[in-house]
Amino acid sequence: MPFKFNISEKSGKTFHFEGEAEGLEGKEIGQKISGQEINPDLAGYEFEITGGTDLGGLPMLSQVDGFARARVLLGYGKGMHGKSRKEGKKFRSNMSPPGMRRRKTVRGKVLSEAVSQVNLKVLKNGAKKLEEIYPDQCKPKEKKEAPAAA
Repeated sequence: MPFKFNISEKSGKTFHFEGEAEGLEGKEIGQKISGQEINPDLAGYEFEITGGTDLGGLPMLSQVDGFARARVLLGYGKGMHGKSRKEGKKFRSNMSPPGMRRRKTVRGKVLSEAVSQVNLKVLKNGAKKLEEIYPDQCKPKEKKEAPAAA
């Protein structure tokens, strides 16, 4: 089953790739996995599963057991973002009042075939650096030149 992987380093750099990983099915958010399970090039690496999304774009939530979708009551944070307060303390219709909660649909913490993207955090580095394994993602972005004014 193909997954989209997002691997983040402590430096803030994130590496994206797609791959097959049958051994990940049944793992939970917060579990540690070896890089060998994902890709043979990642031998020696150790990762932690930090989250993911399903095919419909719903986020995985570590507080929800199982792998099914669930409607949970959320405050601000994962799955719900508040709008920034404008000037003053006056309530405006386009701002969410403090303490507001909403019922949102999220996916459980167990990886299944419905999950399309998996987010990973590097805990232990392997023999090769990620920049060497995925060199095409380390190129600086080219700046577009502005058209000359006539």
